Parts: sequence; structure tokens; C-alpha cells
Amino acid sequence: MNRSARAQPDGQGMRLQPLTETGAHQIEHWFDHPEVQNRLGDRSWIHRQLQLIGQRPGAAFRGAVVLRSHAWIGLDETGSPVAFICGDVYDRWVRYHGEGPEGPILSDTDPRRAMGLAYLVAPSRRRQGHGRSTLRTVLTHPATGDVETFFCGIDADNHASRHCAESAGFTLPDPEPDHEGMLYYRSQRG
Repeated sequence: MNRSARAQPDGQGMRLQPLTETGAHQIEHWFDHPEVQNRLGDRSWIHRQLQLIGQRPGAAFRGAVVLRSHAWIGLDETGSPVAFICGDVYDRWVRYHGEGPEGPILSDTDPRRAMGLAYLVAPSRRRQGHGRSTLRTVLTHPATGDVETFFCGIDADNHASRHCAESAGFTLPDPEPDHEGMLYYRSQRG
């Protein structure tokens, strides 16, 4: 079966449920998968995200101010968890290049309100359009209505995730990875 045949029409049935402790326990087994552990970490990663949601607002992070944080579990049309997505909304987007003697090394500042996203599809549900659906649903979610530009930081060697972001309408403005080997895919409103 080819990729397009496996990927069903997306976005129609995808719902985002805010991450709760119960939800974190419901999907923590996804972090037992070797690829997930390689990219994000073990089960503690999802619980750390839950703790950070309320702690980040107002904090400076890599040259921008965190206005708020969101984390959702993506539910398919049957209500089954198929994806996880989280992100911080910033006062602006700044490309971070590490720390120098004077502090953070920054470039590519975009003054518009931005959201940095990280996402994960359940290992058993990959290549079915759920990642694309989840990304598209976040772009139109009422909680992100004030965000003007969205970014996904993706490991340069993660070709499946790169394809997923592109299929959701994200573009790659700079093909050079940053100092951590990440590429930043962007989607803009309007």
C-alpha cells in the first residue's frame, strides 16, 4: 500500500484534549518505543511537559518571552489517543544559536507572535495521517487564534517528521540545521 492510500482524509475527526495527569498516564507507554526515546526521552518526558505547562508563562526562553504553554492529546474520530502535541506561545520568534561569552547568540528575529511546536504520533498509528491532522488542528484551534506564525523544530535526520510537517503545509525557510541539529519548519497565517 502506498503512503497516500494509507493516509486517510484528515482533520475532520481530530479533536484536541488538554493534557492532564490521567492523559499523561494514558500515553506514557508511547515513550517505551526506541525511536521515541531517541528523539524525546523516556516516560518522564511527558510528565515533565505536564509540570511545565503552568510554570513557563512570563519566563524568558532563548531570547523570547513565553506568553503561555499548551499541551494536547490528539483524539481520532473514535476518541482514541493517536498523537500528542505541545508548544509555547512566544512574544516573537528568535532563532537561537547557543550561548556565547555575552549570552545567547540569536538571529532571524520575527516580531510576530509565534508558537514553537513539538509533536508525537503513537508508534502504532504512524503513517495514517494523524500527525498532519494534529498539526492542522492546532493551527485552527481557538487557543492559538492570536498566533501569527508556527514553528516545528525537527531533527534534521527525522525524515518522517519532516514529511509530516510539509504535508501539513509547513515550509523550511532555512535548510541549514542549527547548532543542535534541528531544522525549523514554519507555517504562517494569512
